[in-house]
This record gives sequence, structure tokens and C-alpha cells, in this order.
Amino acid sequence: MVGIIQEQHPDRCRLFMQWKLMNWPILVDSLNRLGVSAVPITLLIDESGIVRSVGPDEADLAAFLKADFGSSEEPDVNDIERMNDGVFPVPDKDSAIPESLNEWVKRGVDLFEWGGESQLDGAVHAFEQAVQHSPDDGTAHFQLGVAYRRRYDSAYSRATDFSRAVSEWSKALAIDPNQYIWRRRIQQYGPRLDKPYSFYDWVHEARNEILKRGEVPITLRTEPSGAEFAWPLADHEAEFRESVPGDPDGRITRDDRPFISIEKTIVPSTRNNREGARVHLIFRPNTSVKAHWNNEAAGLTVWINRPVGWELSGSTYTIENPPEPVSHESRRIEFELFRPHPEIFDHEKVNGYALYYVCEDIDGNCLYRRQDFSIPMIKTGGFDPGR
Repeated sequence: MVGIIQEQHPDRCRLFMQWKLMNWPILVDSLNRLGVSAVPITLLIDESGIVRSVGPDEADLAAFLKADFGSSEEPDVNDIERMNDGVFPVPDKDSAIPESLNEWVKRGVDLFEWGGESQLDGAVHAFEQAVQHSPDDGTAHFQLGVAYRRRYDSAYSRATDFSRAVSEWSKALAIDPNQYIWRRRIQQYGPRLDKPYSFYDWVHEARNEILKRGEVPITLRTEPSGAEFAWPLADHEAEFRESVPGDPDGRITRDDRPFISIEKTIVPSTRNNREGARVHLIFRPNTSVKAHWNNEAAGLTVWINRPVGWELSGSTYTIENPPEPVSHESRRIEFELFRPHPEIFDHEKVNGYALYYVCEDIDGNCLYRRQDFSIPMIKTGGFDPGR
């Protein structure tokens, strides 16, 4: 018996397996090469790797166990030898340029699955070419989104990778709204009003139980974010509130350099992107000027200005400082916007600003700064996850 997961972060599955004492192999299909639109499913596969039944009932299983399929459909010998030798199908830089959608997808898959992090740029490029070749192919858009997000979590991350991933997943779902694997990938990071369940509420319990057994929990390379822990929200009214701005007159000096960069990713509702969205803001010190947080003063605080007709999950968010005097970590804030009457549209963006203490270089000046930002919305009344 083996399992297959449709998971963006396979190490989270490893933690779950450690928690539940699962000792059978689990295969990873982040790109959904299996082509399923929903899970769970069951496949019956014979000794030669041939799928004999999808979604079998008890009669199918009984017949499968009794059957003699023979040896007429043996797998390709070269494939077996390649796997045994550890030689995987990673295209080299001089290989022929693909000419069709399938060829670009194959190159992207090979680089994504076998090339390691250093080949993620090539995988992204291949899937981008696949999308350009066939812009109406939902699978190509989804797989490009998976590649963007994988690179975002790697040492080769680019600031726009996460927002591009959400944009590609949204395009894929628009092409095929019945594809629930794609829908769940967006909902994983999206607003609570759109969530079917909490995706990773089990992580804390799993770690505690593993520690109680005297084991060390498997380390996750990318910790789940607040959106991934969040439970569905049925009633928005108790959660959406306002508070007094911290710099109402705009007198604090602007961080025009900037010393802190802000990455913005907007994950819209999959039901109707005019209903609302979850916004992910990531604040990173600018390494080119050796900027770092000054933790001897107040922490990072963010204010969101509520547009007329919209409601917020909170207009003020604060991240407390770590104990060390200076630090260089990224800081994340998430919030949600909800529109009770999506048929009315009056704004093209949601504005906000951040206040923080930051230092330049090792012994440089430490400053209190403000940085304004905006969240773009498309003119149909929803959010544009690609901007």
C-alpha cells in the first residue's frame, strides 16, 4: 500500500506521518499530475504499475486480488534502470527547445521534480512557456502557480512569487471551477469566509504528542501561516472592527529608501472575489543597506484604512519585538476584507501604512519611520492577486 498527497509542502505530510505512526510510503503529487479534481480516491495498481481500477468497490477489489494480469505489460526497462541508478530526467542547458505544450510541461515537470532548488528558475520558465503556448489550459496555469510557490519557499525566492502563484491558481480555477484540488490550494491561504476547514490546525497537537513520546518533531521548512491555521468564519460581524490610527495626521517621516520592503499577496475568495480576500503582508529589512529591526523600541504596527462599504477583520495589527536588541527576520501580518454588498464598487485600492523602528548598517542611525502602501482592486469590485 502507498499513499499519494496533493500537497504543496511535503514535509508537513512527514510530520503528520510521524504523529500518526504511519510506516507506509507516501508519494507526492504537488503538480497534480494524477489529474484528479477531488480527493480521496483509491487506485488499484498491479505489479507492473498498471492502474486497473479507479474508485473500486468491494467486488472490484476481490476481483483484483484474484486476477492474474500476466507479464505482457511490463514497465519500460530503461525507466527502471534509470530510477535504480539515480539518474533522473533533468534537461541540460543545451537540450532542444520544446515546441509544444506537452513538451514544455514535460520539461517543467522534470526540472521541478528532479532538478532540486537550483533548477526552479528553469521549471518556472518552462511552465511560463506552456501557459503562453496554451493560455486556456488550466493545468498549465495551476502547475506554474505550484512552481512559483515552491520557488518562493526556497533559497531562490523572489518577492513576487507568492502573489504570482495565487494569480495563476485563480486563472486555473476560472478555467475549470469544478477542480477542487486547485480551489483548495487558494482557500489554504484565503479568507475565513471561504474556508471549508482549518488546513493545519493539527500541527500544534502533533508536535506536543510527538514530544511527549520522547521524539523530536520533524522540522518544517515553511511554517504554516495564520491563514493556514485559521478556521472558517460563518459570521463576519463579530470579527470585523476598527481602531484609532497611530499617525492620523501623517507627521511621521516616510521611509522612502526604503529600509523595509513590503511584499503584498492578495488571496481572493474562490466563491466570488468581490466578496472578500485575505491579504498577506511580509516586511523584510533591506539587505542592500544592511538594514535591521531596532528591537529596543516599539514593535511593528500596521494600520489599514477601511474603504466605505467594506469591513475589516481588524484595522490595527502589531508584532512584538524578539528579545535580542537587533534582528533581521521577516515579519508577517495577515488581515481580511469583506464586502457585504459586492454589487457596489467605489474604490480601486485599499490604503494602509506601517510604523516601525529600523536601523541602517551595523552602527548606523536608528529611525522611526512610516511606509504607506495600497492593496489594488480590479474594477469589477474584486481583488487582483497578480499585482
